[in-house]
Amino acid sequence: MPTGKVLQPVLKMKVDELFLCWLSETNTQVMLKDCLKRIKNTERIDIGSGSTGDSEPFLTTKIANSKQNILDNLMAPLVTPSSLSCASTALPLGTSTSSRSGPHVRGTRRSTGTRVVQTKKEEPLPSAVSQSIPTFYFPRGCPKEKVNIDAVITKIEKTFSQFPNERATLEDMGKVAKACGCPLYWKGPLFYGAGGERTGYVSVHKFIAMWRKILQNCHDDAAKFIHLLMNPGCNYLVQEDFIPFLQVIQRIFYTVNRSWSGRITCTELRKSSFLQNVALLEEEADINQLTEYFSYEHFYVIYCKFWELDTDHDLFIDPKDLARHNDHAISSRMIERIFSGAVTRGRKVQKEGKISYADFVWFLISEEDKKTPTSIEYWFRCMDLDGDGALSMYELEYFYEEQCQKLDNMAIEPLPFEDCLCQMLDLVKPQREGKITLHDLKKCKLANVFFDTFFNIEKYLDHEQKDQISVIRDAESEGQELSDWEKYAAEEYDILVAEEAAGDQWNDGYEAELSPIDQKANALKFQLDKRPFFEMPSPLGDVDLDEYEDDVEIL
Repeated sequence: MPTGKVLQPVLKMKVDELFLCWLSETNTQVMLKDCLKRIKNTERIDIGSGSTGDSEPFLTTKIANSKQNILDNLMAPLVTPSSLSCASTALPLGTSTSSRSGPHVRGTRRSTGTRVVQTKKEEPLPSAVSQSIPTFYFPRGCPKEKVNIDAVITKIEKTFSQFPNERATLEDMGKVAKACGCPLYWKGPLFYGAGGERTGYVSVHKFIAMWRKILQNCHDDAAKFIHLLMNPGCNYLVQEDFIPFLQVIQRIFYTVNRSWSGRITCTELRKSSFLQNVALLEEEADINQLTEYFSYEHFYVIYCKFWELDTDHDLFIDPKDLARHNDHAISSRMIERIFSGAVTRGRKVQKEGKISYADFVWFLISEEDKKTPTSIEYWFRCMDLDGDGALSMYELEYFYEEQCQKLDNMAIEPLPFEDCLCQMLDLVKPQREGKITLHDLKKCKLANVFFDTFFNIEKYLDHEQKDQISVIRDAESEGQELSDWEKYAAEEYDILVAEEAAGDQWNDGYEAELSPIDQKANALKFQLDKRPFFEMPSPLGDVDLDEYEDDVEIL
């Protein structure tokens, strides 16, 4: 019968346990602090010799001797950790630590004196540092000067007194918005935030109750705007909160929703320029000058491009349709990645392999301006095949292979991948060898050149035809001119208007074919009276968003 292992005590574990118990005692900590303070101040520590009662002075600057003497002094309470709870600051070393006696028991040392370590009286600990740190996190805005809420309410009441029965309709809410100190185009959010959508009007009492609560809890415009539009129980905005204009919604989320969550938080709204642009709607006569969100020209260009690709006009485009964009300039491998769900979400993409107009807005803006943070994130997600947060050499070669095939078909000798890779690494200058991260590309001012090299053959050839100096000059002038997207939209809009004008000259004897915009308006029957938060001068004023109910997917 095999003998089992004999359990043996592990002395070191027990010693460690006793040491930690001793070290956690209050008296021990006070004594150690005092000793360390003396060592730091290079003071003398007098510790009795233990046999004669005389003191043996020494300087703590002698590090080795200091450590040895202090440990000799501290080993006494280590022997009996259970008795430390009732120990005093004077630790007698002459007392026995055990009740055992006999010839084989080590005798205690007789001493005429006792070793006493002088420790200073324990002082009360200062209050926690965190208690003295001022509040620095204000999710609903930092309270500035005290707002005279009663004065604001009085002004609102005076405004409501001008309306019949002190009830304001949507048309009246412009005056109420000004009384609240809000931009004119906040009238829609104010009206619906007070429940005007259900009754068609807002009473003075209901509005004042709502606005008083907002003034008490929300301390900046971003927090107020979120509170007005958010659904109950939420602290963010989703796309449906911005209906009716689908294109404007996508432009808002494309620029503001930096987390790609499909939910605009108060922090994201505060960091963006959206509310400033809403305020400018009241002052700017030409809405096309507000190119960041509300430009009708931009909407016209995006929609016409979508209509050209959507040959069956079912309001969805499949991979074959998208591949025809810009004369098949984008590689098929990148088209596959777009439809893989890397940058799109929704049932249509996953089940039927189609993207909606909302997805196309993100695609087109990202395609035509690859320098913005959102567009860089868009294409990085597409190229990151394994989703590890870095572009490996394998992933770069995967996309570059198709570029080489296209160049061969055009009778152009492609640059070997090794040489192309050296150029791109010199261009991006990644922090990690052999890996290109999203941070690297955002720091690079020529991210558009990097992306076009791997999946847009037309733009790649355009970059190759330019000399390096002009490319660098264009990158350095960023921010001083219009963005790439604004340039593209302006050029395409002029072309579309010219084509439409030329078509009108040939349509004298018969009814002209409807333009894509008119066809869309007649096909969808938009109804803008649902939630007209922003009055937009658009010929799509009769298009109904009901048909987009299943299509407005959160990106």
